[in-house]
Amino acid sequence: MNDCIVIIPTYNEIENIESIIRSVLSQHKPFHILIVDDNSPDHTADKVRLLQTEFGGRLFLENREKKSGLGTAYVHGFKWALENKYDFIFEMDADFSHNPNDLEKLYNACHFGNADLAIGSRYVTGVNVVNWPLNRVLMSYFASVYVRIITGMKIHDATAGFICYKREVLEEINLNKIKFVGYAFQIEMKYRTFCKKFNIVEVPIIFTDRTKGESKMSNSIIVEAVFGVIALRLKKLVNSL
Repeated sequence: MNDCIVIIPTYNEIENIESIIRSVLSQHKPFHILIVDDNSPDHTADKVRLLQTEFGGRLFLENREKKSGLGTAYVHGFKWALENKYDFIFEMDADFSHNPNDLEKLYNACHFGNADLAIGSRYVTGVNVVNWPLNRVLMSYFASVYVRIITGMKIHDATAGFICYKREVLEEINLNKIKFVGYAFQIEMKYRTFCKKFNIVEVPIIFTDRTKGESKMSNSIIVEAVFGVIALRLKKLVNSL
């Protein structure tokens, strides 16, 4: 059994899905992939099924009935990965904003280094973001500053979605208690990891905005993140996290 699974949630990623799958599966380390698709109208899942005939036991698909949010897709994927005995479990976007060549950096930080959770960080060595408008960069950067102030986590990129977990982290976190779905989900997972006293390491990467398909960012996701951080901190203070 391979020890690494890369979870990629999808919704209408037909323009990117084949390329990202081929890129991940062409890495020197033989990663496996789990696509969690929310019944994409553009038939993303059908393309994955076609590619499964080529990649055999390295490409897996979980097809959900409707669009239910990034957080629930990842939780679904985490549970699947734990059930299937993977030791290193990755989060990654389908749109090439996360470079597949960086997967092994995150793996090395956990397998050979002392990280329990390795973050592909846009901000640990400055601002390493390509093709984002300035207002988006500032919003993302200062969101992480805000999270550090509220939570006490010394993390430069709290909303990052390029992650490697050791399975022990996900086994220790009660995944059924995860409530948030957007940026707040990424913050919540890091905060729960932090509160369990696991070691979190940031690995510098260059983040490049998508060139194909549409962003899933919305105002509701931003609002969830702003108020979700406060809710997480309050829960921690009253021992109900």
